[in-house]
Amino acid sequence: MIKFLLFSLLIVGTAWGAQAMDRIVAVVNNEVILASELNEMEENVRLRSDGALPSDDILRKQVLERLILKQVQLQKAAGIGIRVGDDALNAALRQIANNNDLSLREFRDALEKDGFDFIDFRESIREDMIINRLRKREVADKIIVSEREIDNFLATQQIQGHDDTTYHLLHILIGVPEAALPEQIQIAQIKLKKVQGLLVNGTNFVEVAAGYSDGQNALEGGDIGWRTRGELPNIFADEVLLLDVGQYSEPIRSGSGFHIIKLAGKQSEETHLVKQTLASHILIKTDELTDDEEAEKRLTQLRERILSGEDFAELARAHSDDTGSAIENGSLGWSSPGVMVTEFEQQMDGLEIGEVGEVFKSRFGWHLIKVYDRREENMTEEFNRNKAREQIRQRKIEEDTESWLRQLRDESFVEYRDV
Repeated sequence: MIKFLLFSLLIVGTAWGAQAMDRIVAVVNNEVILASELNEMEENVRLRSDGALPSDDILRKQVLERLILKQVQLQKAAGIGIRVGDDALNAALRQIANNNDLSLREFRDALEKDGFDFIDFRESIREDMIINRLRKREVADKIIVSEREIDNFLATQQIQGHDDTTYHLLHILIGVPEAALPEQIQIAQIKLKKVQGLLVNGTNFVEVAAGYSDGQNALEGGDIGWRTRGELPNIFADEVLLLDVGQYSEPIRSGSGFHIIKLAGKQSEETHLVKQTLASHILIKTDELTDDEEAEKRLTQLRERILSGEDFAELARAHSDDTGSAIENGSLGWSSPGVMVTEFEQQMDGLEIGEVGEVFKSRFGWHLIKVYDRREENMTEEFNRNKAREQIRQRKIEEDTESWLRQLRDESFVEYRDV
């Protein structure tokens, strides 16, 4: 079976679902969800499950809720003009195929050999991409992390003692609508007590999450993966310190509802070190007057002059089209991995200290590189600030996405039919 590495994919097109008699199981705004769709997704959940699933009727309701949530997101995306064209879709499919060490044709053949319809799979990827773009626009792009937030985050870490421990958490959410009425809160509390009772009686946490959680990861057993404390929602950050591996928390109240978390594992990270390179380059750009052949020829001549004893710095200052580095004798300063474009970094990494490389082309033009030195640097302050910024951002995205989905769901008209 192929392991897909893009998005959280739903394998579609099972024969069992296709043969089921269609009927409407839910109306979502002005569109319907059919029994065949529900059957397909339910079967796919079973295929991907490790066996820890709730009873059939509870699983069916959970799957239907996921379909409803997917439908309202696709409707929202269509309403604001979010589309994914065939070019972008084909590029994503090629990436999935590459991740499986296959060509696109080989990937399609492998899918069909395993009994899956490629056209249905292709459209499921399009829907995933649309939803990702919608969430980026509605949530992620609106996230702002201030320097003060980073300062406060790092200060708190320092007070508590720098902790690189990562935690593997499972999560159950009993959702409560915004501005909930007393009877809605009461219904949620009844559901919460039932969940607590199941856990006390030894029911597997993953199974309870799959059957009763309103969280995004419910059908994955509530698994939210490995996180540092900084990446956890604020309401979990302190609670996780009180848990031993295997323990779960008391209910935690938030604006989204009631949460229960379980610590499934924890581990410490190693110290982060960055290998840096000090290099200079000469760039010849191509334009109407200088084509690839001419640019390569000019740089090759400059390389021969350097190898004959002329100074790289002087030639860079006189001939490089990179005006920013030319005034610094071609110097690019100390660069860390990922800063330069891939083709430039690969050429630079292949050189010994003091070596002048071969002439090569990148998207910016033709280059000649000389490496002057290398070092392994502990970029403590810069690394910690960047890491803190990303942790805060991811935490905000997760919290705001949960709230946004809840609001989107509450604002939608949903009529259940015979499931």
